[in-house]
Amino acid sequence: MIIKEKIIYQDTSKNEFEGVIVWDDSNSNTKPGILVSHMWSGQSGFEVEKATELAKLGYVGFAIDNYGKGRRANGPDEAQKLMDELDLDRPLLVSRMILAVNTLKKHKAVNESQIGAIGFCFGGKCVLDLARSGTQIGGVVSFHGLLDPPNPHPDKEIQSSILVLHGWEDPMALPDALIQLSHELNDHKADWNIHVYGHTGHAFTNPKAKFPEKGLFFEPKSNKRAWDAMIYFFKEIFNGPSN
Repeated sequence: MIIKEKIIYQDTSKNEFEGVIVWDDSNSNTKPGILVSHMWSGQSGFEVEKATELAKLGYVGFAIDNYGKGRRANGPDEAQKLMDELDLDRPLLVSRMILAVNTLKKHKAVNESQIGAIGFCFGGKCVLDLARSGTQIGGVVSFHGLLDPPNPHPDKEIQSSILVLHGWEDPMALPDALIQLSHELNDHKADWNIHVYGHTGHAFTNPKAKFPEKGLFFEPKSNKRAWDAMIYFFKEIFNGPSN
């Protein structure tokens, strides 16, 4: 049976964060754990659904909270403000991601030696920054993520494998940004892959994205191809879920 558990976790300053952990309890084996990092508006049903889909595949999905308990955007202006807090303080962003990793490792259903992360839009930047920090986890996957590196760059060897799933027409990170990212990942000795989908813009995994004039639109074919690529990526890294 699929279990969904709300979890409150804290940083060293006692700031509270509220996530949702999802797993299949049909057997007692520990499983690889995968963070799901949210879009700019904060954790929502979208990320919980992705965590649920991961649980159906045999993983433990963790829809994390990088903004703080109760801090969710009601519109684009609020979303931009919340995102800017972390976008302008990338070390704080990384510390929130590492906090989530350590929280997931402690869960009873998780094999703490098998951790991954996926992220969507701003969440893609979050998982890439986690990898850039040198944190040792199995792999990270960015879905239509924001690709700009932190400045200053942590300048550490990247320990985790990286998969970037991106739309060729994404206005948030145009093709030149993909080239720059590939050079960056090479320079930091990463094991990386970039998949680029034609006729595809930003937010292509989100059925609610309906702004083609702004380059934000759902693309079902690319959405399926990207999810299938993620499945293969984690199977390769973890040699299949432990159940």
